[in-house]
Amino acid sequence: MTRKYFGTDGIRGTVGQYPITPDFVLRLAHAVGRVLRRTEERPTVLIGKDTRISGYMLESALESGFNSAGVDVVLLGPLPTPGVAYLTRAQRASLGVVISASHNAYPDNGIKFFSAQGTKLPDAWELDVEAALDEAPVWADSSSLGKARRLDDAAGRYIEFCKSTFPQDLTLKGLKIVVDAAHGAAYQVAPKVFHELGAEVISIGCAPDGLNINHEVGATHPDALVRSVRANHADYGVALDGDADRLQMVDASGRLYNGDELLYLMAADRMGRDEHVPGVVGTLMTNMAVEVALKQRGVRLERAKVGDRYVLEELAKHRWILGGEGSGHLLALDKHTTGDGLVSALQVLQACVRSGSSLPQLLREVVLFPQVLLNVRLLPGQDWKNNPLLSAAIREVENELGESGRVLIRASGTEPLLRVMVEARDAEQANRCAQKLADAAKAG
Repeated sequence: MTRKYFGTDGIRGTVGQYPITPDFVLRLAHAVGRVLRRTEERPTVLIGKDTRISGYMLESALESGFNSAGVDVVLLGPLPTPGVAYLTRAQRASLGVVISASHNAYPDNGIKFFSAQGTKLPDAWELDVEAALDEAPVWADSSSLGKARRLDDAAGRYIEFCKSTFPQDLTLKGLKIVVDAAHGAAYQVAPKVFHELGAEVISIGCAPDGLNINHEVGATHPDALVRSVRANHADYGVALDGDADRLQMVDASGRLYNGDELLYLMAADRMGRDEHVPGVVGTLMTNMAVEVALKQRGVRLERAKVGDRYVLEELAKHRWILGGEGSGHLLALDKHTTGDGLVSALQVLQACVRSGSSLPQLLREVVLFPQVLLNVRLLPGQDWKNNPLLSAAIREVENELGESGRVLIRASGTEPLLRVMVEARDAEQANRCAQKLADAAKAG
């Protein structure tokens, strides 16, 4: 069945436009509450949010919707998405709810859910909720209404959890680290995590006003971090996105490292400590250089569809623990149940501190292949899959690249666009081949 409201990461959209309206969000919480009460007499739900001004409105709507279905609510306040996942598990709650549109600008917002185990929920659960949304509400009577309370030390508990993922025998003392929280959910916790582990911390993107989340700062706009690292002569820079599940890092020279490189480093560090790494999960967009470097170490790279939920599904299928995306969603399932920018940063810093090596030294085996991505606008009804010119061009390009490059062509999930990606060791070759494929797609 096709989901009507849920996308790949919850329900997201522009605030004030359906479905991100208070009336729908109240109905959504009521429907979720009814689904929960099918298996539990008195469920408890945790609600966290990022720093968007619309979070207040949506939090109130969620609280009312859950209470009206006989579900108790615990309000966490601003907290990273992975922090909500952790506390849901630690508090033995029935469900975790996050009000966030992640790396989007402030006019957007969204609702996403975590299971009692702190994991993303399956499609079947989302379909049950959508079916409940189509039913008439069944309001609990006064004696059965849910209650609401606030967990005042939610941030402190999550800070301690993050610190617990860093080895006891190591310290960040002597390191100067710039921390950019994107004016988002980690604005309080991120600087404290690194400071309490011994680092000298310089904070940027830690002054939210409800309207500036992700604005020219954070993992999606790392130029601010690069400038600050250079200006402050820092050793490292850490950039998170608005809900802090995404990470980009910068070294002392101001060189930026993306999720593909950091994923390889996490795997290599574990292997250097004699831990068995049978395989790693990337996505269709993961740079081929990572695949080549892992293969040289005898480690498989499996590619999932783009999206951290698909990376998680592939990890579960193989029973592996390391996966991620170039965007900076990184998963270390022996540390946390979901992608966590802070925990991932500590994994990387642990490798640097333990080895006494810099990021360039640890990543000398990975020289990223140039990737060229072109967008071709599709006409209504255009069948690109059965375009003979494109099929012939793909065969020609793949034969030319051989094992030193690859082609990826996929339709956008949100726009009438065909995304043409070519990866090769040589940038000029990648450009030429991508243009050849784009021209063939247009001609069809």
